[in-house]
Amino acid sequence: MALRDHDFSSLNGALQFDAPLAPLSWFRVGGPADLLFTPENEEDLIAFLKALPRDVPILTIGLGSNLLIRDGGFRGAVIRLGKAFQAISIETDFHLRAGAQAADVKVARMAAEAGLAGFSFLRGIPGTIGGALRMNGGAYGGETKDIFVSARGVDREGRIHHFDHTAMGFSYRHTSVPDDVIFTEALFKGHKGDPAKILEEMNAITEARSSTQPVNTRTGGSTFRNPPNMKAWELVDQAGLRGHCIGGAEISKLHTNFLIAHEGAKAADIEALGEETRRRVKEMTGIDLEWEIKIVGEPAS
Repeated sequence: MALRDHDFSSLNGALQFDAPLAPLSWFRVGGPADLLFTPENEEDLIAFLKALPRDVPILTIGLGSNLLIRDGGFRGAVIRLGKAFQAISIETDFHLRAGAQAADVKVARMAAEAGLAGFSFLRGIPGTIGGALRMNGGAYGGETKDIFVSARGVDREGRIHHFDHTAMGFSYRHTSVPDDVIFTEALFKGHKGDPAKILEEMNAITEARSSTQPVNTRTGGSTFRNPPNMKAWELVDQAGLRGHCIGGAEISKLHTNFLIAHEGAKAADIEALGEETRRRVKEMTGIDLEWEIKIVGEPAS
């Protein structure tokens, strides 16, 4: 049975077939999804997962800042959490609770206004809390694991799970939580701080990003993970690839661990440029650069 013919009448969220995905990615490239669902709340998400045929692949996306969708699109169901998952609240004893679709920058700002220190690094991550949980997102000396207390998520069968620090299995840009779990919210803990000083720290991060990263371009954030005790951008630069282009894709002249999609670029251009970079760095240094950007979907037919 085709997804379009399946019975989703019990759902409350927005359901769209043959949904364009390019507008949901910072690269602004890629083909459509067979189905895009935006659940109203956790109960709606659970109902969708239970209604969806077991053999249908699922992709969950946040702000699309660390995502490359191939030109042929995604053959399956894409889930993008709705407004109910954007809630942020300050709780007692220096705790903060945030929905998985809450933007990292908004969490950092609310923590700062409440005089809650320890969250400033989130200002440097252009994504959502769900992505930060999945990748142990970090920047400017901080990582998600540093403030993490617990998280809640739903698996492919629609079952709710709770994760403590041990269950998350944090490591560099990785957690050991099964890929089929969709995080819905998390609890964090900071410490008392001076709002003015915290905002000053966040402003410094904003200035540093603006001066060293192509923040106002169609990019996907850091392209490659840093190898142990090395910087990916330095390896790319040493390979002589600053400003190198394939089709409409370019390695940023400002920061060589960023790929830029110019007007008319295809996802295939971006992926080819990344693979060419990996090949050249491997030839020169023997080091295998690992993608930090998540690449999904099918090539164009």
